[in-house]
Amino acid sequence: MPMNPSQVRVIDPVLTTVLQGYRQPGLVGEALFPRVPVRLAGGQVLEFDKSAFKLYNTQRAPGTAKKRVTFGYAGKPYALELHSLEAPVPIQSQRDAAIMPGVDLGSRAVRLTLAPTLLALESQQATLATTAANYDASHKVALAGATQWSAATGTPGPDIEAGREAIRASVGMRPNVMLCSAVAWKALRNNVNVIDRFKYTDKQSITTDMVANLFDLDKIVVGDAIVADDAGAFTDVWGNNAILAYVPKIAQAMEEPSYGYTYTMEGHPQVLSPYFEQQTESWIYGVNFERVAVLTAITSGYLIQNPN
Repeated sequence: MPMNPSQVRVIDPVLTTVLQGYRQPGLVGEALFPRVPVRLAGGQVLEFDKSAFKLYNTQRAPGTAKKRVTFGYAGKPYALELHSLEAPVPIQSQRDAAIMPGVDLGSRAVRLTLAPTLLALESQQATLATTAANYDASHKVALAGATQWSAATGTPGPDIEAGREAIRASVGMRPNVMLCSAVAWKALRNNVNVIDRFKYTDKQSITTDMVANLFDLDKIVVGDAIVADDAGAFTDVWGNNAILAYVPKIAQAMEEPSYGYTYTMEGHPQVLSPYFEQQTESWIYGVNFERVAVLTAITSGYLIQNPN
């Protein structure tokens, strides 16, 4: 079978463009780990110490040498991970779809193939963010019983303020983002103290924007993603947690501490050019996604466990 030019290319630029513009609903990990394009599969995370917070004697006499300071140092190494999946489109299905206007099985196969790789990234980001061992004692709290936000005696306001102050004391910035798991958000929005703060509004329901404004945050995002095990049982990717974090509005603003990044190879995710498999009489669409989520400044974050 002769191959057309799009089949000869290793990477399909048209479908890759479709793919790079695709975002799966319910995935919010990039609020804590924004994507940063890189050209190398491995390198060093550039970190900054507390030099910027020191007081220096900057005064000098005319003609004398200026004092010199050095900021930043190479921190933990990172190595991108290659994640790949492929999906078949039988020629019979492709034939039938060609009759229906607006049906593009190639693009649909690519999106369906990408979805599990995006969910895997969300799971990796959630594991990093919700593992208590990644935080020191002053940047986490485990709620229980009467202190949980789902309890009538729970006080999310002081809990969140304690996290805000812990981050400010460590990096000089107050958190601008809070990521709540689905169950944490349910406990927060239904907390009696939070409801009381909005009792004079005419809103029918309390929104993330309203609560973000209440706690002086740029945004609150809710992690609704779920995963199924081999037995078909579903669990929340983000568990029963809330994470406060400072994340620069411009990704990789090097002079600012950032909770984390998702280092992503330039041009990824990418779609490999489809190839024909004779045995199954199907066109095979493959996806590559080379990336890794890393914690770059864990003291820019604060973990609240078991709010619900």
